[in-house]
Amino acid sequence: MTTSQNPYFIHTAWNDSSQAQAIASLVEAFGWREVVPVYEDSDYGASIVPHLIDALQEVGADVPNRCMIPLLATTDQLLVELLKLNQSRTRVFVVHMSYTLAFRLFSIAQEAGMMGEGYVWITTYGLTDLVDLYGPSAARVMRGALGVRPYVRGTTKLQDFKARWRLRYHQESVNTTVTEPTVFGLWAYDTVWSLAMAAEAVRASSTSPFTWSNVTNGSTDLGRLGSSPTGPRLRELILNTTLVHGMSGRFELVEDGQVLQSRAFEILNVADHGWRRVGFWTPRYGVSRQMNKLADLRVAEWPGGGTKPPKGWEWPTAGKKLLIGVPVKPGFPEFVTAYNSVPDGYCIKVFEAVMSQWHSSCEIVKPTQDIYVIYNRTQKYDAVVGDVTIRANRSLYVDFTLPFTESGVSMVVPIRDERRKDAWTFMNPLTPNLWLASGAAFVFTGLVVWFLEHRINDDFNRGRASYQIGTVFYFSFSTLVFAHREKVLSNLARVVVVIWLFVVLILQSSYTASLTSMLTVQQLQPTVSDVDQLVRDGSKVGYLKDSFMPGVLKRLKFNESQLIAYESPQEYHDALLNGSVAAIVDETPYLKVFLSRYCDKFTMVGPIDKTSGFGFVSNPLHTLLQIKNLTIHRCFPSFFIQAFPKGSPLVPDVSRAILNVTETSKMKDLENELYRNTSCTDKDPDMTSSRLTFNSFWGLFLISGSTSFSALILHLVFFLCEHRHGLQDGQRRSILGWLTTLAKLYSQTDSSAQAPEKAKPQDGTATGDIPDSPYPDSGWQTPSSVSNHANGYLEPEDNTGTPPEEEETPGREISVQTRGSPSFAEMLNERR
Repeated sequence: MTTSQNPYFIHTAWNDSSQAQAIASLVEAFGWREVVPVYEDSDYGASIVPHLIDALQEVGADVPNRCMIPLLATTDQLLVELLKLNQSRTRVFVVHMSYTLAFRLFSIAQEAGMMGEGYVWITTYGLTDLVDLYGPSAARVMRGALGVRPYVRGTTKLQDFKARWRLRYHQESVNTTVTEPTVFGLWAYDTVWSLAMAAEAVRASSTSPFTWSNVTNGSTDLGRLGSSPTGPRLRELILNTTLVHGMSGRFELVEDGQVLQSRAFEILNVADHGWRRVGFWTPRYGVSRQMNKLADLRVAEWPGGGTKPPKGWEWPTAGKKLLIGVPVKPGFPEFVTAYNSVPDGYCIKVFEAVMSQWHSSCEIVKPTQDIYVIYNRTQKYDAVVGDVTIRANRSLYVDFTLPFTESGVSMVVPIRDERRKDAWTFMNPLTPNLWLASGAAFVFTGLVVWFLEHRINDDFNRGRASYQIGTVFYFSFSTLVFAHREKVLSNLARVVVVIWLFVVLILQSSYTASLTSMLTVQQLQPTVSDVDQLVRDGSKVGYLKDSFMPGVLKRLKFNESQLIAYESPQEYHDALLNGSVAAIVDETPYLKVFLSRYCDKFTMVGPIDKTSGFGFVSNPLHTLLQIKNLTIHRCFPSFFIQAFPKGSPLVPDVSRAILNVTETSKMKDLENELYRNTSCTDKDPDMTSSRLTFNSFWGLFLISGSTSFSALILHLVFFLCEHRHGLQDGQRRSILGWLTTLAKLYSQTDSSAQAPEKAKPQDGTATGDIPDSPYPDSGWQTPSSVSNHANGYLEPEDNTGTPPEEEETPGREISVQTRGSPSFAEMLNERR
């Protein structure tokens, strides 16, 4: 009976939809994917089923079937129904029936072994009090079951009422095992109070007489009952009655008097001697250990005595095997093949490795090339195993496991050598910026060395200006091959040259290596690097026959006339070589197998469809809803081990098993077998020989330039300090005079830092040649210059510059400079 059938029917209990939500949240909390309602064949039993199915679907759980028990079912009938449940894979059952029938059901289930490990039994709050009513016998047969019950807060008023209730109830029922009133009893108590309060209010405000019925020959006594005109008023008062502190809590009718206002449920677990609370359910927090905050449930005891939550499904028993379909497609038998109706291939081997973890039996058969055979509930196959690609339209009908191979759509194109073989190939190793920077560094270093050596080194101050400019360029650029013959005397210049030679060594070695690579290593580049180029050029593209590639290519703006279907990798190879197509578009795993055969002629480019991600479905319904929310309209090219019927509970466990297999060496061995363990030359354009850029050497140029500049500054400081007196005289005249004086002083040879000149006797006749330096080897030279120019630096033995023994070497005279502090050469001659 409902309020719509009779407005005077007032339902003073919680709506079944509220406990359906609590049960669905409990299912969601433990990750169970399928639930079977077990209910009695009556209006009471069937009333909760629609609410339960709706609530379960909201949390992603499926109801594969229902079990309806006749009210007067015999023991044999109950056993038959339980065996039917046991033969299915689902192990989560929600029981909603009367006390007596439920006790018989659990007793027979225990005898049939269905109250053991792996099973889940959940009772509605109509049965939660069964243990209280039947005592230890019910606790024994229901041990491990879960139940939901409306939560009633324990107050002092309620405790006093329970004490008075037990005293009176045991006086009337001596042998009863009931220890306290049930929630139904508390609701009944509050209902009577609500009715009494409404009746008092009606009696005080109404004087209308009672009207008897005129029916004299009614078929029932109800037809002869009279009526009162105060009925509508009484109904209105009952609906508006609110008991703030009722025995069951706040007693308030909602939804036009249909139900009480529901609040929280407590989740109970049948233990050894009765119920024990493991948590609560509230509309705000869902399933939680506490009412006012979110926390995990307490550890429950499950059927069989274990504390680990059951996974909610098992492989079918009673000798039934899973029937696995294998779609065999043309083109790549490495993935799936069937010789003599025996499936084999990479996908089959991965599936067998996954199934070996469960030690379960299945029968693999060869179906048609359509995965939709597992869509409806009357499907012939329990799953499909093979190189099945997940697509948006397929995900509406089946669920997929996690992928176990690389995903994506790519294209294969021929390769060509991009090497340049012309007269200017030697210019390619360096970029123009690096060429210019290197030339500038050569000139700058030569100028700095000339500036440091000009006043003390005859090699840098001889001849006219044009000759000295030539010396600068010759010296700087000859360091490139370490062929410079000019000796360096200044310590600052030596530092500059050492640093510069290090830079030249690095630059020369890098240039040689890059040029060698360009001339000897193949620089293979794809003929096509962008799918848009194929679209613009109107090039023809090949794909695997009977695949979904035409839809992908049309979305990429290809015309139907540009598409050519092929049936095998050999046809791919021939079409690419003879120019029938410019590229082959297919899924990445297929193309990797193709390249394992022909990696020396082709390369893979892509993925070509980067805007449409690819997904996987491990938790079928939740993940599918997320994919839908992304408004994905493209295909999701990924290989999956299995496609299962919609809502199959096997999907999460199979996905976890796939992860376990992929983390072992077994998967690596299978991949090596699939791709033939072939290591092709990397043809990535980014990995070929590239030109040297300025960014790779700017640090060296910075070190050399800063060293040269610092040496130049130090030399200028020393020079200005040494000639400060002469510069002061020039500065008195004008700035121009000061600069003229500075130029004249710098152009003069610094005899104090030079080697002694050829000495002359007092009579003016030459007594012998004195070399340019008292130490012929004092000039800094590289090993290369010494070996290449030894003859130029060494003179015959009879002309060493030593004067004859009978003659004296007079001291050196300095007459042109103002007398100041004695020089090192003067002090040396005086000592002689």
